[in-house]
Amino acid sequence: MQLQRIIRLVLSALILFILLIDTSGVYKYPFLKQLENWTYDTRLNFTRPDTLDDRVVIVDIDENSLAEVGRWPWGRDKLATIVDNLFTRYQVKVVGFDIVFAEKDESSGLAQFEQLANTTLKNNSGYQQALEEIRPSLLHDEIFAKSLVGRNVVMGYYFKARLQEGESGVTGMLPPALTKMDVQWSERLPINEAAGFGGNLEILQSSALSGGYFDNPFVDADGVFRRVPLVQAYEGYLFASLALATTQGYLDAKGIGLAVEAQGSKGGKEYYALEAINLQSFQIPVDANGAAFVPYRGRQGSFPYVPAYKVLNGSADPAQLKDKIVLIGTSAPGLLDLRSTPVQNIYPGVEVHANIISGILDNRIKHKPAWTVGYEFVLLVIVAVSMALLLPLVSPLIAAASTLGFSIVIMAGTFAAWNNNLILPLASPMLLIVLIFMLHMTYGFFIESRGKRQLANLFGHYIPPELVDEMSESPEEFSLDGENREMTVLFSDVRGFTTISEGMNPKELTQLMNALLTPMTRVIHKNRGTIDKYMGDAIMAFWGAPLADTEHARHALYAAMDMIKELKVMQADFKQRGWPTVNIGIGLNTGNMNVGNMGSEFRMAYTVLGDAVNLGARLEGLTKNYGVNIIVSESTKLEIPEFLFRELDLVRVKGKNEPVAIFEPVGHRNDVEKSITEELSAYRKALKSFRAQSWDKAELDFFNLNRNYPDRYLYQVYLDRVTVYRNEPPGDDWDGVFTHTSK
Repeated sequence: MQLQRIIRLVLSALILFILLIDTSGVYKYPFLKQLENWTYDTRLNFTRPDTLDDRVVIVDIDENSLAEVGRWPWGRDKLATIVDNLFTRYQVKVVGFDIVFAEKDESSGLAQFEQLANTTLKNNSGYQQALEEIRPSLLHDEIFAKSLVGRNVVMGYYFKARLQEGESGVTGMLPPALTKMDVQWSERLPINEAAGFGGNLEILQSSALSGGYFDNPFVDADGVFRRVPLVQAYEGYLFASLALATTQGYLDAKGIGLAVEAQGSKGGKEYYALEAINLQSFQIPVDANGAAFVPYRGRQGSFPYVPAYKVLNGSADPAQLKDKIVLIGTSAPGLLDLRSTPVQNIYPGVEVHANIISGILDNRIKHKPAWTVGYEFVLLVIVAVSMALLLPLVSPLIAAASTLGFSIVIMAGTFAAWNNNLILPLASPMLLIVLIFMLHMTYGFFIESRGKRQLANLFGHYIPPELVDEMSESPEEFSLDGENREMTVLFSDVRGFTTISEGMNPKELTQLMNALLTPMTRVIHKNRGTIDKYMGDAIMAFWGAPLADTEHARHALYAAMDMIKELKVMQADFKQRGWPTVNIGIGLNTGNMNVGNMGSEFRMAYTVLGDAVNLGARLEGLTKNYGVNIIVSESTKLEIPEFLFRELDLVRVKGKNEPVAIFEPVGHRNDVEKSITEELSAYRKALKSFRAQSWDKAELDFFNLNRNYPDRYLYQVYLDRVTVYRNEPPGDDWDGVFTHTSK
């Protein structure tokens, strides 16, 4: 026992070690990351508020707006009108563009007009004067830039994570940086360093209050937006994301502070981690990379959407926009700003920024600080040691309850931390619990299987492995001691075996018997039967012991019928091998029998004895007298009311004085064809006439049956009896019983 506990402890330690490799960062298992992402998504969706935050409004360039105004991109004079309307008519607080304007707007046709002025209409003073008068209205970029001046507008742009060969990597203009990175820690702060950027036209960016990037270099491997960097570095400067810059504009914050903490030393150098971003009174938790987990409020529509065309034509509801944060973006599928998120597979990118702004204002952004690595390490060790010491000492039921308790405590603690905006690892401790539980249960199973093997040693020669498995659940209930039970016995014998054996050499005869007995045994086992013994060409089996079986008669009958079906399949194979045709007879009887391990001190066998057993053997012997494969007693028939039977006879078998009704199973009542039921009805009438000693009527009925069903030997048997009884009447006191004098 002590050795078994040591083995369990060693295996538990091995599982712990494998998971600690991932926790320590030596090697990250992709499947564990996927599992952790799943637990994160589950927590997020389980606790999301699913409420509407009307502080942030999305002016949506949607399908309706494209239909009303025209395809994108729109002329920037229209965008200027949108900005003017937002600030003058609707009095919004701040506007953020989830769009970059990297190229000049030439949609006004000014270039073509100037070409005409310099060529064909060069000397047309009227044209020249008109062009100068309308020129200001055709300078769309200047018009758009003027609408931005002096207003709280944040322009969107993007950083490039890497550059293609030969690519300059720089277009447009960057907005002012948040701050220059402190030389003391800048080289050791793992904030994403961009390789290039795609900015707005200088005239636009310089006219706006600020700018914010909208790219996300931290998309997870499954393509899901779970966290977004609030700051990125470029050439020694830090820049704000669109959400952070827009929030800064909304709060009219003059600067943004960084909470940087030293985390220890690595390679002889002190290294740092970014803990939070301070924005006025708001402390925004971020991870070491400067990324924040997006606090999704719910599915798409967690913020009010206003179609852009309504702002353009002035038909939007002023109450919906006054003093609000406005993000201008698109939900139109054709404009390719749709993202995969934990709350929805197809989600507008602009609403991701809205969720971050909302989370900052509500202090709902979750934090996963650097110390959670140490927490995970310690938690795994505590759980592994506790379970490894506890589970070997308790029963499987208590082990399962304890494992469930560990799981509930960890999940409850994790959800409690989640409600306090703290993200604790859940996948690795839960996986550890499951693996250690499975280890101990599996190990215990193999140890307990020794008891099953003991049962198999006792009963494995008689019953199928499936029943041994059932018996192993409560082995104390089974023994080899004798007892009396109601059971069903089956006897099967090969007809004409002596003739068959005389025509085959010993090797072929052995092969034939093996080919016959193996499938038959398989059929008996499949139907929950116990093999008693093989007697040369005969099989003896019973149902109802050692495992109690309330449907022993039914299982025995199904086995008998399956044996006949299997025999027909085998006969084709025997014919192909050149072996003789084999037929079998089967007898079934149900009754009280003595069952147990019986024999002598030299040899014992688990078997059944009693009159009911002897009758079963006699019934098998009668099959050839009636030309049938299976005969069952009336006691067996009564146990299976859903089956249709043909009464064969009332007989006295050798060794018994009491008459016995014997039957041939026909089939399940739902499956028997109408022609067979009609035959049985005619047969019952003929049998009734026979037992009433109406010999002429009986002879006519059996003659018709024999003519219509010449393969049914039974009808010829009764025709022969009619001939005998007509000449030698059985007497008025005859009870219809036929006495068989042979086995």
